[in-house]
Amino acid sequence: MKKVVKVENAPAAIGPYSQAVWAGDFLYISGQLGLDPKTGEMVGKDAAGQAEQVLKNIGAILKAQSLSFGDVVKTTIFAKNMDDFQAVNEVYAKYFTVDCPARAFVEVARLPKDALVEIEAVAYKG
Repeated sequence: MKKVVKVENAPAAIGPYSQAVWAGDFLYISGQLGLDPKTGEMVGKDAAGQAEQVLKNIGAILKAQSLSFGDVVKTTIFAKNMDDFQAVNEVYAKYFTVDCPARAFVEVARLPKDALVEIEAVAYKG
């Protein structure tokens, strides 16, 4: 069963994709940027500031689906600069405190809206 998710407290999709999609017991959350859900504007001038907003956006999607960060089983972090690894990790560690999900951290040449960080996640509701 596939079910598309649209959440008001997270930024709207900026392209032909869904904020998240349920596939059975798994929720696939599309890559989130550090966008303010109300204005659509980027929040934070550095990677840590943007990562904070990204994780708030992911949290809003999780909450709307009766999930939490503890239900996340996999994340992928895309960063414009690998030098931001530690700063992003410090923010990430505030949201994932125990039994952290599997994760990849990848440096990329460019992100939508010239963001510094994008994070996608997969959660499991078993």
